[in-house]
Amino acid sequence: MSSPDARPMHGDRVDLIADRTSFSVVGEIIVRGVLQDGRGFVELVLPDADPQRRRDLEKETGFQYWLYQDGALLYASPPLQMRGIRWAGGDRSLILTGSP
Repeated sequence: MSSPDARPMHGDRVDLIADRTSFSVVGEIIVRGVLQDGRGFVELVLPDADPQRRRDLEKETGFQYWLYQDGALLYASPPLQMRGIRWAGGDRSLILTGSP
């Protein structure tokens, strides 16, 4: 399992565990590495079907996730610090940004 880089990884399910919540999301999932101001981050792009989930995640300080495609584990993240969360209104996606 290679770690996310500038080439996006695509999956159809993600299991996410945060400090106070855990859940699975099914749909088009994208994970990509990004570089901002010389620092590396991971962006986890989720379909945003649940506004309550977004509000819950805005309170979190850390998370970890497992990305799957057709039932096969593609990537298991290390524990990450939540660096940001935003909603991309155009494609109705929720974008979590984290770093080790």
